[in-house]
Amino acid sequence: MVAQQRGKASAALWGAVSKAEGRHKEQARTTSLPEKNCSGSAMAKPQVVVAPVVMSKLSVNAPEFYPSGYTPNLTESALEDGCDGYPTLTEYVQDFLNHLAEQPACFETEIAHFSETLNGCVTTDEALQELVKLIYQQATSVPNFSYMGARLCNYLSHHLTITPQSGNFRQLLLRRCRTEFENREEAAKGDDAARKRFHAFVLFLAELYLNLEIKGTKGQVTRAEILQTGLHELLNTLFANPLDSNLICAVKLLKLTGSVLEDAWKEKGKTYMDDIIQNIENVVLDASCSRDVKQMLLKLVELRSSNWGRVHITSTYREATPENDPNYFMNEPTFYTSEGVPFTAADPDYQEKYQELLERQDLFQDHEENGTDLSGAEDPYLDDDDDDDDDDEMDPEIEEAYEKFCLESERKRKQ
Repeated sequence: MVAQQRGKASAALWGAVSKAEGRHKEQARTTSLPEKNCSGSAMAKPQVVVAPVVMSKLSVNAPEFYPSGYTPNLTESALEDGCDGYPTLTEYVQDFLNHLAEQPACFETEIAHFSETLNGCVTTDEALQELVKLIYQQATSVPNFSYMGARLCNYLSHHLTITPQSGNFRQLLLRRCRTEFENREEAAKGDDAARKRFHAFVLFLAELYLNLEIKGTKGQVTRAEILQTGLHELLNTLFANPLDSNLICAVKLLKLTGSVLEDAWKEKGKTYMDDIIQNIENVVLDASCSRDVKQMLLKLVELRSSNWGRVHITSTYREATPENDPNYFMNEPTFYTSEGVPFTAADPDYQEKYQELLERQDLFQDHEENGTDLSGAEDPYLDDDDDDDDDDEMDPEIEEAYEKFCLESERKRKQ
């Protein structure tokens, strides 16, 4: 009896252990092996519940599911397909912009490939808007990139083939600039960071006005009229808020585009530039700007009075004369009279003195033709033979000093 009771207790103990191990192995999703007791008899195998395999009817080629009422944002998906070996279009464009900022000379050689690549990658409205956003941010945030950014915008506006319903590249770019333009009053009065962003936008808009070409229906190339109007309004805003930073930005803008703006306004019969110069004079007299800024404004007024530093070159189709070319006598040779007085073609008595010089030359030729020896052989002042003999003879004092020098040098050499 005792043995039977011990056997039952041992079997119950091993059964509890086996169940614990079975639960542990079930969690690890492994196959349980049969256990044996000390007497070698096999224990009952623990039961493992295996979930039935259900075959899914979903397909990887099925369209994406969106809940009703949800409008998907395709911007990220449109830019994730990769571009010219880059994971996304954004990375490709940003890397090219940084490359241009570091090496501007590569623009001419690499812009064509960049444009062709974009034509293969920019196929949606969202991708085109992203492209405009990246170029605008680079042109207004990276120092000295506004000119390169304007050239890039001009090239892409003529070579990008995509034209979505929302507008082509140039239309989206001008729309982005208009958004910043409408906040000009708040930006001009804002803090330093806001004014800095505003000034970067102003200079980029100026570069766009100079570089963005618009082809007309007849093939003529013109500038964007809306940018000309915008620059005029921006100048008025800058001078209406005469802070030093605003005035410096206005000076840079006028140095860059002043001559082009004034010519365009004159063609329309407008005197806008005269009004701007009057505003500058009022600021110099009344505004509490720094002395350095006032000097910059006065220099700008002086630049405008000199026709913006432009020099009218004498026409190459008209023969230069003393009347139409102030540098006519610059490269003329210089002659000398018999008294040794110099004279040039600009001298009022040039003809008379020059004729005298010719007569003297003819006189020398007559002497040569008559057999007169002009070599100076009979002239004691021109006789080189006597001079050579005299040169060979040394003065006694100099000769004595020279001999002493030679002896002294020889003595030092032997020592």
